[in-house]
Amino acid sequence: MDDGFLMEVCVDSVESAVNAERGGAGRIELCAGLVEGGTTPSMGLLQVVKQCVRVPVFVMIRPRGGDFLYSDREVEVMKADIRLAKLHGADGLVFGALTEDGRIDTELCTALLAVCRPLPVTFHRAFDMVHDPLVALETLISLGFERVLTSGCDSSALEGLSLIKRLAEQVRVPWGGITERNLQRILEGSTASEFHCSARSARDSGMKFRNPNVAMGASFSAPEYSIKVADVAKVRTLNAIAKNIL
Repeated sequence: MDDGFLMEVCVDSVESAVNAERGGAGRIELCAGLVEGGTTPSMGLLQVVKQCVRVPVFVMIRPRGGDFLYSDREVEVMKADIRLAKLHGADGLVFGALTEDGRIDTELCTALLAVCRPLPVTFHRAFDMVHDPLVALETLISLGFERVLTSGCDSSALEGLSLIKRLAEQVRVPWGGITERNLQRILEGSTASEFHCSARSARDSGMKFRNPNVAMGASFSAPEYSIKVADVAKVRTLNAIAKNIL
């Protein structure tokens, strides 16, 4: 954070990780399934990313898409993934868990934090689904989370800016939904010193033969022949905006 801020870029491929570092990212959040908001990446991806970048790599621990209410078996998967991520070089972990009434699951978070330590831990955007964000933040601080990822419980950080400003007075908060169009307004309206983005652009597939009748996922999923990767130019632009403001 030599420049007074830290930009975290969420990535789901080695190419995106390399591009994020080239563009000036200070930290990477490594995920799979960004269409679902991020799920646990493969350990093979983590291993290769760690070989290719020097910035810290925080690993998402989320066994599936959907809500953040986990079964006992899903919890066992999360614990196993945390242990494996630590074994393969993770610099930090990212997870979140809620109770059925929209509160922080303190019992589960305490258990998962114990497995994560001594690594730093971020509570992810499960935070945006809580019943009372101010109470939830106090709970996370007391549990020992180093940071919270949130868009201010709204559709983007810009819409949730008033809440983000209140939250950032108590704990560092990198935000979701950051773009070149809204970063300046968000930074000028808040005191937080970290922000979170994907900074992706679509790249056409190199496939010459294409079957238009088959899709690999559900109808809402990304098309097979368009690949989204972190864009070096976008990352650099966001960096420049932040340096000019902070």
